[in-house]
Amino acid sequence: MKIKHQILNGVEYVYEDQSVWDKEKRYSTHKRKYIGKMVDGVFVPNKRYQLEQELEEEKKRGPKPNIKTSRLFGGATYLFDQLGEQLGIRDDLKTCFPKQWKQILSVAYFLVLEQNNSFSRFPKWAKTHEHPYGKELSSQRLSELLGGITEEQKQEFFRRQIKRRSETEYLAYDTTSISSYSQVLKQVKYGHNKEDKILPQINLAMVYGEESRLPVYYRKLAGNISDVKTITQLLRQLDQMRMTKVRLVMDRGFYSRANINELMKKHYSFLIGLKRSLQLSKNLIKKLGPQLLKRSNYLSDEQVYALSCRESWDYTESKARSGEVIHEQRRVYLHLYYNDLQAAQDRLKFQKLLDQLERELLDGDRCPEHEALYEKYYEVKETKVRGVKVTAKEEAIAEKMSRCGYFILMSNHIQDSAEALKIYRLKDVIEKAFGNIKERLNGRTTTVSSEENLDGKLFVQFIALMYLSQVQKVMNERHLFRKYTTDELLDELDIIECYREPKRKAVYGEMTQKQSDLYAYFNVTPPR
Repeated sequence: MKIKHQILNGVEYVYEDQSVWDKEKRYSTHKRKYIGKMVDGVFVPNKRYQLEQELEEEKKRGPKPNIKTSRLFGGATYLFDQLGEQLGIRDDLKTCFPKQWKQILSVAYFLVLEQNNSFSRFPKWAKTHEHPYGKELSSQRLSELLGGITEEQKQEFFRRQIKRRSETEYLAYDTTSISSYSQVLKQVKYGHNKEDKILPQINLAMVYGEESRLPVYYRKLAGNISDVKTITQLLRQLDQMRMTKVRLVMDRGFYSRANINELMKKHYSFLIGLKRSLQLSKNLIKKLGPQLLKRSNYLSDEQVYALSCRESWDYTESKARSGEVIHEQRRVYLHLYYNDLQAAQDRLKFQKLLDQLERELLDGDRCPEHEALYEKYYEVKETKVRGVKVTAKEEAIAEKMSRCGYFILMSNHIQDSAEALKIYRLKDVIEKAFGNIKERLNGRTTTVSSEENLDGKLFVQFIALMYLSQVQKVMNERHLFRKYTTDELLDELDIIECYREPKRKAVYGEMTQKQSDLYAYFNVTPPR
């Protein structure tokens, strides 16, 4: 292997050049690997190459003998070790990240146990806890770890995890916004912030299993990308991960005729919400609304009225090679629901909006974003004598009020309205997942200064979310939230001590019956 230099745009880059024999073509080729650059005559390695060299040096030195006895907190991290074995997270990380898997797990454990703490607090936590890596990571080493996580490794991890999931599982899909103060990240843009923060942002799209209650996949998006534009790329990614049977659940922000056609083209099953302003929704309310409010249509468990009908969808597909456009009629099921409480809340919200619009018009303080609403709901006349006169368009307001309390779902395979609503409401797990990333796992605002570190940080947070989701799933199933919060349960286990002596296995301290019972709830044998 040779070291070569190349000057591009005035910068001297350094590469490792390796000669490789091509058996098929029967001649020698070269493989180049970028390792750094020359600055003022001094070689400056990139982060990945520097980390590789340090790991090689550490390997040459060999393991250091443990010459001191330590006492650490280890009960909660022991639980995570066992959950990782159950879910295959440890094995898949070992395969995809052979050099970094222990560090990734340790940082993920830290994020779950030290709620909303910054990564800079990891060295302090590592000194007092038993964890897979067993050592501290300085801020520089942590930055190198995050920057060394590659896209290929992440995608392989997703593929391996997906193979472990049920093919019949519904997948909830949604996006959230994460604000950023960074000035250098390419995908940080101003867009529709779902928390109404006036900051540039990135968007995070995630797929979540509704049966396993575990995250399946995520990807980072530019902050100005709307939800409806993300479906096509999502379907490509699912294809690449070899998902053969896909059942997607999405809210109304993802609806468009093009997206429905694309889902049908892939033969994917879907359940999606529809906006009430769509002509399709208006027609359904007009058609089924008069017969909806009957006792026979009331779902007592869900406290809503429900009625369904079968409709034809005008499916179109353009053949890539020939350009031929295919027109077909495909079957869809429309489910109409009405909730009395929601109707009252919708009407009150709409009246408050009208009050705001009228104030803006009368005060001459018009909002550019409301121009379409002014025109839709009011006639505005202005004279020198009487000033501004605002008259409500009662017919348009009445039409809007008549749709309050209704919501609509569409599916290409679920015929029963009760089943459709039950599955759609399971989508709440992804909202809780986004809440966990932001509130517990230090993901509300990102401050990293490089694309590589942001990608690495998001992946480690994703791993932490898998552990946290499994803990909360078991707590739900075992009704443990009646006795504990998530923090209280983890704290109860975290205080169990772990003793390490030279050349001996770890020994755990005494446990109460309550702590042993908690391990049993998770189908985990308590540590010895």
